[in-house]
Amino acid sequence: MTAEHRRRRPLDRGVDTLDLTKESAAMTADTHMNSTPTDASLGELVSAVSAQTSRLVRDEMRLAQAEMTVKGKKAGIGAGLFGGAGLMSLFGLACCISAAALALTLVLPGWAAALIVGGLLFAVAGVAAMIGKREVSEATPPVPEEAVASVKQDLQVLKH
Repeated sequence: MTAEHRRRRPLDRGVDTLDLTKESAAMTADTHMNSTPTDASLGELVSAVSAQTSRLVRDEMRLAQAEMTVKGKKAGIGAGLFGGAGLMSLFGLACCISAAALALTLVLPGWAAALIVGGLLFAVAGVAAMIGKREVSEATPPVPEEAVASVKQDLQVLKH
């Protein structure tokens, strides 16, 4: 890996890289312009370290912002595709339910077939609702009870 490659951090395929090499080189040149380590005072050295540190933090923040922008766009596209897949699955399920009702019309009148399929759907919905209610009641209140208990226990140990 070359030094130039290490300084340039690719954000994503197809996205320009954030090139901090020119700015960093300019900062280094400014710092070392008319001084050598032997003739620089302690104040100048501290000032240079402070300036370089703040510059480094700003550069890292810009890099993080650029990375998060790319990742946010990808997450949005992915969420949209998941939503579309869910909608298509719903349409597929509706077709399968219609096919079941139509199959029952071969042996029963249409109204009875629709009534049986509708009743089965309500039964499945009722079971799902009961399971969901149980899961939600186990999750509430939304407080990390184990972590709170652990902290309380730690405080008791520290008091004694």
